[in-house]
Amino acid sequence: MPDTPMHYEYIRAKLKDCDPVEISRKSGATYDRQKQEFRVLLMGTTYFVSYPSGEICDSDGAKITNFPVLTLILRYLVNAKGTAPTQRDITYREVSGGQVYYPNFYGRCIMRLARMFGKDFPALERGMQKQNAVKTTYGDLSYRFQFINNIYVTFILWNGDEEFPAGANILFDANTPDYFNAEDHAVVCDIALSFLKELAK
Repeated sequence: MPDTPMHYEYIRAKLKDCDPVEISRKSGATYDRQKQEFRVLLMGTTYFVSYPSGEICDSDGAKITNFPVLTLILRYLVNAKGTAPTQRDITYREVSGGQVYYPNFYGRCIMRLARMFGKDFPALERGMQKQNAVKTTYGDLSYRFQFINNIYVTFILWNGDEEFPAGANILFDANTPDYFNAEDHAVVCDIALSFLKELAK
């Protein structure tokens, strides 16, 4: 899981070997040649990534210290292949390695989504509205939202009843595997759920 200083330092080292103009073209992140920094939008929040140092600050200039966020942003920039969103959704099982890691993803992300919002649909609606998410027709309540630049994710909920608990699912735009591996997909959901928890308050 890319949540440690070691993972962050590893991807920072890879960033230095990449051409910033090429990164900008493939990731959709604006690159300011004078300031030597990328502008990345993650969950509606703007981050500035210094090149080649890989240090990341928010719009107020405060240095980001959350390692999952730091590492995932850099992995997005380094691994981007320039694939535009397809408007076609895939499940986690369709991601390379997703079939093997699905039990972990199910407990870590899908069940967490169900626990957080399964009994409080209005909370998810509040959070998604602040993200300018688009309501979809999946399940009893679902939204497609922009996670980072070219990456879109859909969160789906089903109402529970006396016999069955609330259900959930998570879909990704089919371009997502061109930016993130199976483990990254889980981190994407971890981060998104944490942001939505705060936005829903």
